[in-house]
Amino acid sequence: MFEPAYIKLYEDGKLQEIANQLYAIYDNCVLCPRECKVNRTNGERGVCSAGIKAKVCSAHPHFGEERPLVGRHGSGTIFFSHCNLLCNYCQNWDISHSAEGQEINDEELAGLMLRMQKIGCHNINVVTPTHYLPNIIQALVLAVEKGLHIPLVYNTSGYERVEILQLLDGIVDIYLPDSKYSDGKIAAKFSRGARDYPEKNRAALKEMHRQVGVLKTDDHHIALRGLMIRHLVLPNDLAGTEALVKFVAAELDPGTYVNIMAQYRPCFQAHNHPELSRGLTVEEYQKAISFAQNHQLFNLD
Repeated sequence: MFEPAYIKLYEDGKLQEIANQLYAIYDNCVLCPRECKVNRTNGERGVCSAGIKAKVCSAHPHFGEERPLVGRHGSGTIFFSHCNLLCNYCQNWDISHSAEGQEINDEELAGLMLRMQKIGCHNINVVTPTHYLPNIIQALVLAVEKGLHIPLVYNTSGYERVEILQLLDGIVDIYLPDSKYSDGKIAAKFSRGARDYPEKNRAALKEMHRQVGVLKTDDHHIALRGLMIRHLVLPNDLAGTEALVKFVAAELDPGTYVNIMAQYRPCFQAHNHPELSRGLTVEEYQKAISFAQNHQLFNLD
């Protein structure tokens, strides 16, 4: 029988301690690499524009995620409003930039987690969670008290601080990060000045891999624990696919689960940038897959 790692931390009293540590960060917010150092407790807002109450756009079983997450009953996704990366071609710009959604307290967030479990979802999938980590971990404490026992999926843009991820060691079962760019200049241009994205992302991937390793599934091929990387191929090789797959093969493990995604389409402000103003060609996607195969990655979605 699989038991999520967070249950032992809860039983040892450490899960509440970590929630308290994270909540203290709101006074001088450095949850992500932006390190805005604003006092969110007193109402100040940083780059992400988030406050100290979690804002949720939607929560429901999702059948459009990766197959090991979806299974037969769906992934229990909770979509958080706001974002710490703010890509100007975001397909969910109404959530990340316009911040559509409703503020809820931690007890209500715990209730959403328990509802996802009750209707049969295979996991709790927190989407764009970084800027609301204190709320999520406190809600997890409350949900475990009432019987939560399915894996926690940390579904992120991949723009993370290793120091914060280290606090999640033993809490997160499945890491689902993006790896968006291999070039800092491109990251800065298209993601609100995040020039350090490649550096922060690679360090984060290493830490996530250290914590959970390669993907492990049950007898029905449902994800239980491990790292699952998403890489959206951009037109004109803006995402730097070959550099990413080379990194994964050399620095992580050739068996790392990597989803090389072809669904880019111009959204939000993409039409303001000629290099992003068209969809992906078949040849561009096939080239990206060839890069992965040439570097002997063998667990591709």
